Amino acid sequence: MSTTNGTDRPLILVSNDDGIEAPGILALTNALMPIGDCFVVAPSEEQSGASHAITIRHPVRAKSVSYQTEVGQIKGVSVKGTPVDCVKLAIDQFLPRKPDIVVSGINQGPNAAINTIYSGTVSAALEGAILGISAVAFSLNAWNGGDFDASQEYIRRIVKTVIANPLPPGVLLNVNIPDVSAEHIKGIKVTRQAESRWQESFEERIDPANRPYYWITGEFVNLDEGADTDLVALAEGWISMTPLRPDLTAHDMMQSLKDLSF
Repeated sequence: MSTTNGTDRPLILVSNDDGIEAPGILALTNALMPIGDCFVVAPSEEQSGASHAITIRHPVRAKSVSYQTEVGQIKGVSVKGTPVDCVKLAIDQFLPRKPDIVVSGINQGPNAAINTIYSGTVSAALEGAILGISAVAFSLNAWNGGDFDASQEYIRRIVKTVIANPLPPGVLLNVNIPDVSAEHIKGIKVTRQAESRWQESFEERIDPANRPYYWITGEFVNLDEGADTDLVALAEGWISMTPLRPDLTAHDMMQSLKDLSF
């Protein structure tokens, strides 16, 4: 296998949106260290829901950290910025060369259906894809706690396969993992993103200075009855793998819009 770092081991950029000290990124790094040279560049603080935001109004600060894994210490960088900032900075400033793959996660909570749009974890991988690098985002279907280690063999299998078979430019894989023990994971299923939305509202509260502020709440609504979606696969105990790309064009609307008189 030919790699961009001139060795038999691929160079893997690891990031996330839960922060560089999150248990999910440690589990992801532990899973990947046996198959490649990992370099961790992740936000210094949690950036959940950051989507594809970048920092443009103030400086982005970063510091080197020593990252301890089960298989030894690796280099890392803690960035006071968004997940996309981390990937951009890593590739432009911190990595010795272009990585073979960008891997993001393991996120605390699923990034299936509409959550894909809001996810900083998915956007970190998406930025890699935009830059022409194969990329995979991993998320665990548990909002709190959960077993981040049960899927390590599947994670290695997916990443090794993508390195050996690079994705088309601009395409990434969004992988969601059921929160079950390793022996209860049924396998990997290729899925599509389910149609859904959040039914949201804002709760008004008053701070100690008697000033109002608002706290978002919401209920997830599944609008999709299909059997081939990421939500169905997760519910049935499968690892869901959905190919994504940044093109948001509604191609099926192109001709009907041309036929209208604007």
